[in-house]
Amino acid sequence: MTVLGIESSCDETAAAVVRGRPGAGGEILAEALLSQTAEHAPYGGVVPEIAARQHVRHIDHLVMEAMERAGVGYEALDAVAATAGPGLIGGVIVGLMTGKGIAAATGKPLVAVNHLEGHALSPRIAGNAPFPYLLLLVSGGHCQLLAVEGVGRYRRLGTTIDDAAGEAFDKTAKLLGLGYPGGPAVERAAREGDPAAIPLPRPLLDRPGCDLSFSGLKTAVRRARETHPDAPVADIAAGFQAAVVDVLVEKSRRAMAAFRALTGQAGRAGFVVAGGVAANGALREGLTALAAREGFDFVAPPLRLCTDNAAMIAWAGIERLALGLTDPLTVTPRARWPLDTDAPPAPGAGVKA
Repeated sequence: MTVLGIESSCDETAAAVVRGRPGAGGEILAEALLSQTAEHAPYGGVVPEIAARQHVRHIDHLVMEAMERAGVGYEALDAVAATAGPGLIGGVIVGLMTGKGIAAATGKPLVAVNHLEGHALSPRIAGNAPFPYLLLLVSGGHCQLLAVEGVGRYRRLGTTIDDAAGEAFDKTAKLLGLGYPGGPAVERAAREGDPAAIPLPRPLLDRPGCDLSFSGLKTAVRRARETHPDAPVADIAAGFQAAVVDVLVEKSRRAMAAFRALTGQAGRAGFVVAGGVAANGALREGLTALAAREGFDFVAPPLRLCTDNAAMIAWAGIERLALGLTDPLTVTPRARWPLDTDAPPAPGAGVKA
């Protein structure tokens, strides 16, 4: 199957054409992506209105560019897949309406993709993540541990009760004057610092379960900056990164035990890490070692597929299309869209579902 994917849920405008089939993997025929980093850098974070305007300005020519690079006509597509949520609603509307327009004009089926499912299924492009597997989805807006039993079948084992890890990286970078985007900036600074120089807390490690919290860690960084004004920024960055890694490794360890109990998987199983923060080298190192100790196979998408991209949306479209799952042109965009719709509300205010 050949599917055009469109992604516009945050600050990346992207289109991609992917060909493949579930279980056998896929080939990315072409990608076109425009980052908005320069537009948002002066504000230290994503400004929703600016993001939506940039999506409107660039999405049409990015779709055309992807199709031209792929060397296929619209008649060769089996479907059009577009992110329908969750995300910044202005951007989601732009991408979904573009996908609807192409589907209507070409008579091709529309697949409205959950952005989180795009991340969850992205390692399967390489054909190396058989169901079921444990997923750590860690990005700017989301931080969850889920048992992935199949397409559309997710069981949430833990979630952030306040901020996502990626948001904490961005806010910490802003507090330390490291610039935007925060994740790479903090990681670069941390390489030169001593993670033990300024002790920082590990939120919720003393509480049973797999839920996470990063709001208090951000506050601790701010206080460290105020109480240690002469401390090297690199030391605070290193301490923050080490705290995040420690929390995610321990919560993942607990989730591995819960996953085995839930699925009955006694032998080796897949441990998939996806989302923008999955590109962090220290985190990958810690989680790779954890997987080896606990008898899991560590699986992560290539670094370029960790951040928001349209190839994962096209692939999710292929996975859903293979099961006959398409959507009417009346489908609506959603700012929030949990993968596990049966999970109870997270015990915290303002959490991203």
